[in-house]
Amino acid sequence: MMKPGVGAYYKFKELFDRYSKAAGKEQYLIPYFIAAHPGTTDADMLELAVWLKKNGFRADQVQAFLPSPMATATAMYHSGKNPLKKIARNSEAVVVPKGNRVRRLHKAFLRYHDSENWPLLREALKRMGRADLIGNGKHHLLPAYQPVGPRSPAQPFRTQHTGLPKSGSGRVSAPRSRSKARGVSRGPA
Repeated sequence: MMKPGVGAYYKFKELFDRYSKAAGKEQYLIPYFIAAHPGTTDADMLELAVWLKKNGFRADQVQAFLPSPMATATAMYHSGKNPLKKIARNSEAVVVPKGNRVRRLHKAFLRYHDSENWPLLREALKRMGRADLIGNGKHHLLPAYQPVGPRSPAQPFRTQHTGLPKSGSGRVSAPRSRSKARGVSRGPA
């Protein structure tokens, strides 16, 4: 995998929280994910969906990868090779999620909480041998049932700072306004 693992996020978050507190600022991190990025497998997206649920994140909007000029990921997309290593006929191949079905699946993993995605996700989880994540318990990624009737309004991207209860507190706080920027200060300057 070309990107750092989730451990890098935890290290950065620890530093971010420490220095925000030292500066007397109330600031928040909003992780940013792209679906169907070159080098990403269905298993990678499943692992991310499980992490999102475990950490209480619910993405409201999801961007699917689009090739753009002069980007390493674009070279991966078009060549199917890892451009950070020597490129030859037998060089390291990378998975490139192309086609509407796989791109929809990767977006669905990021929006695991949206009932419109559940049929696609159920099918994928069964195919991947992960039907254990389908059920009605808290440890399941999505429920075994499909709701009938009109879809409920989309839930915003929620964290402990925007409406989810703090771990172990048992209380629910009112949602706060969101900013698309990362690390935005909400306190006095």
